[in-house]
Order: sequence, then structure tokens, then C-alpha cells
Amino acid sequence: MRLGRVVGHVVSTIKQEGLTGKTLLLVAPLSPDGESSDVIAAVDAVGAGRGEVVLVVTGGAAARTPKTEGAPVDAAVVAIVDRIESDTWLDYRKE
Repeated sequence: MRLGRVVGHVVSTIKQEGLTGKTLLLVAPLSPDGESSDVIAAVDAVGAGRGEVVLVVTGGAAARTPKTEGAPVDAAVVAIVDRIESDTWLDYRKE
């Protein structure tokens, strides 16, 4: 799993049938200093919104959630983070 911040969403009117009805989010993975690096598209399995810190799974695990089962998914948002506490990593608390 990776931590990331939701920075937007993707709208697609033409897509593979397994993606119909799925919300696609743009997620910027977070580094230890809290800065974003790349941006990936991920299916939202938990109802996340812009600005929230989330956990993202990739690969085969992304297609094994109740919302992504049977869909051609390589990344899925599986949790909304409430708090991160660490001595060596960024500290975060959802407002």
C-alpha cells in the first residue's frame, strides 16, 4: 500500500464495461516529507474526496475489492487516512 493525496478526478464517457459506474480519482503519492511526486489514476472504493490522504493498492490487489471485482483495475483507493504518527515520517491529522 502507498499513501497519497487525492488531487482530482477523471471523467470518461467511453470506457471498458467493468469501469462503468466507478469513480476515478487522481492520486499523488506522498513522500516522507509530504510532497507529491507522480500522479496516478485509481478507482475509488471508499468515497474519498479531493485533498484527502488515502491508502492506495496497486497490481492484483486493486482488483480484489468489492467495488473493483472483475474490473480492469491496476490501482484502487482502499482507505481514507485519519491520522499518521511517526518519528521519522510526516505527521498528519485529518481536519
